[in-house]
Amino acid sequence: MALIIGIIVVVLLAGLLGFAATRPDTFRYQRTASINAPPQKILPLILDFHNWTYWSPWEKLDPALRRTYGGAASGKGAVYEWEGNKKAGQGRMEITEASPSKVLIKLDFLKPFEAHNTAEFNLEPRGDATTITWAMYGPNPFIAKVMCLFVNMDKMVGKDFEAGLANLKAAAEK
Repeated sequence: MALIIGIIVVVLLAGLLGFAATRPDTFRYQRTASINAPPQKILPLILDFHNWTYWSPWEKLDPALRRTYGGAASGKGAVYEWEGNKKAGQGRMEITEASPSKVLIKLDFLKPFEAHNTAEFNLEPRGDATTITWAMYGPNPFIAKVMCLFVNMDKMVGKDFEAGLANLKAAAEK
């Protein structure tokens, strides 16, 4: 009986791992919002990492978060590093592209897990408002594929993006 149970467990595990292997090799999560402000009022909140404390949903995860700023003061070449508790983790961001309609950020998570992704902000003027899309994309390693079978990462990350965009809206519309 124990042998049959063992075989069933191995077959189920192999099936689960086999299914995970069929998942996409990359991911992309994004959310969009409308902000009643022109892009030139929103961009400084994104391009200057000092301003992220006003709107980023992750800034409040650790009241003792250690922040380091480097490179350019804002825009291309600006660098932000953080180290915090288990929730905040440790990582680094660097703005690699900055234009009136698009900002690209190299995003490196170091703790609690290592990941190297890209964050992207697209701003599209619409009359007196701006449609802004916040996205994150990158490689989807095998362990992440397995995790995604049990955790809806789009929903989890999307919730934070929605909160961040709402905070960004509030800050830009002041």
